[in-house]
Amino acid sequence: MEAEGLDWLLVPLHRLVSWGAAAAMVFGGVVPYIPQYRDIRRTQNADGFSTHVCLVLLVANILRILFWFGRRFESPLLWQSIVMTLTMLLMLKLCTEVRVANELNLKRRSFADFDPHHFWHWSSFGDYVQCVLAFTGVAGYVTYLSIDSALFVETLGFLAVLTEAMLGVPQLYRNYCHRSTEGMSLKMVLMWTSGDTFKTAYFLLNGAPLQFSVCGLLQVLVDLAILGQAYAFACHPQKPAPHTAHPASAKAL
Repeated sequence: MEAEGLDWLLVPLHRLVSWGAAAAMVFGGVVPYIPQYRDIRRTQNADGFSTHVCLVLLVANILRILFWFGRRFESPLLWQSIVMTLTMLLMLKLCTEVRVANELNLKRRSFADFDPHHFWHWSSFGDYVQCVLAFTGVAGYVTYLSIDSALFVETLGFLAVLTEAMLGVPQLYRNYCHRSTEGMSLKMVLMWTSGDTFKTAYFLLNGAPLQFSVCGLLQVLVDLAILGQAYAFACHPQKPAPHTAHPASAKAL
């Protein structure tokens, strides 16, 4: 009787917690980019942010959206990909406008040139949109032709989440080569770690496809490895080599 009497409280509470977790899943991934976006607008300098982060996340989330057509996973995960895709396009737009405004004697480069040496370094935001649309069109067409193949669908899902999981590997390798985490935003890595941990727990608790859980765990391990590097190099600092530039974090910024 007591359990039945508490239903009026527990059911709405459970619903509220579920909605809160879903909202955090959808919008939590974009939170680290909000201060970065504001900093770029304030300083009119985008040198500290690598647009390759946008490239990786656009590819990963477009593939995840296509994966949904072959295997209908949780709706919040689909909306997360849509929101992240829009966020990365906004970041690209701002970074391109700031970079073009700051460069002198800029030689126009466009996606239509098909020059591999200047890939993802174009002079107009419209060129990035063309590239994203071309990739989406080709990937979408291949997915349409192969949607009945279980092997293709599962491979597509694995590629989507693996691409995102590998986002921190260049930073991990850079830290290892330089024996330093100078130029890396520790606060941002902590935000990524907490976000990736929450995301992985959400995958496990909600029965998301196996690819999501495995690659989520891999992403958390990469984040923890970067934090381990920060601690180790802080305890044993290396003398910086003269005239050595330390690029900003590919994932953390």
